[in-house]
Amino acid sequence: MHTFDISPKDIETIVLSHGHFDHTTGLDGLARTLGRTNLPVMIHPDFWNRRRIVIPGRDPFEIPTTSKSALQGVGFEVIEERQPSFLLDNALLVTGEVDRTTAFERGMPGQQAFRGGSWVSDPLVLDDQAVVVHVQDKGLVVMTGCGHAGIVNIVRYAQKLTGMNNVYAILGGFHLNGPAFEPLLAQTCDALAAFAPQVIVPTHCTGFRAMHRLATQLPDAFLQSSVGTRVEL
Repeated sequence: MHTFDISPKDIETIVLSHGHFDHTTGLDGLARTLGRTNLPVMIHPDFWNRRRIVIPGRDPFEIPTTSKSALQGVGFEVIEERQPSFLLDNALLVTGEVDRTTAFERGMPGQQAFRGGSWVSDPLVLDDQAVVVHVQDKGLVVMTGCGHAGIVNIVRYAQKLTGMNNVYAILGGFHLNGPAFEPLLAQTCDALAAFAPQVIVPTHCTGFRAMHRLATQLPDAFLQSSVGTRVEL
C-alpha cells in the first residue's frame, strides 16, 4: 500500500466541479488529514442546491447536500463564482458556468431542485465546471468532473474563453452512461472526434459503450484509465 503525506502547503486551491455528493464527500477525509485547512474552495453558487432524482416507476431519491457551515467550520474559505477564474499565476483556467450551445446535450434529465417550497425540474446542473490549461506547442487540455454541462459544450467553451482552437487533451467524466444518454453517443463522439485531440481519457461516468465508441473512433488518442492512472502531457 502506498501512503502520501499531504500538508496545506502542497495545495493552493480546491476546485469542486459541482455539488453532487460523489464529488464532494472526499473533503471530509481531506480535512481530517490536513487538520484545519485555511484553504480556498471554488464553487458555483448553485453548488448548494437541494436536489433529487426522479425516475419513472421509482420513489424519488434525494441527493445529499454539502453543508456550507461544515466546510467553513473546518477552515475552508468558500468562494462562489459563476464567471471564469484563473489560478496558479494565471496558468490554470476554471471555466465557471459553461455556455450551453449544442442542441443535443441536455444536462441531467430527471433531476429536480427544491425552490420556493416545491420541487421543480432542474436538468442543467449549472454549477458544473471544468479546468483548462494550455500546453505550449500542443494545445488546450480540458479536464472535467462529470461533464453535466455536456462534454462538447465544455470543450467549445474552453475554446471560446481562451481564443484557442487546438485541443490537445480531453480528460474526465463525460456522463454518457445509461439509457438517457446513450442515444446521444453518435453525435457526441463525432463532435469529440472533430476536435482531433491527441489524447482522450474518458473516466468515471462516461460509460462502457461511450468508451468503446471513442476507442474505435479515436484509437490513437484513446487511453484507458483506472484507479492510479497517471497521464503526463
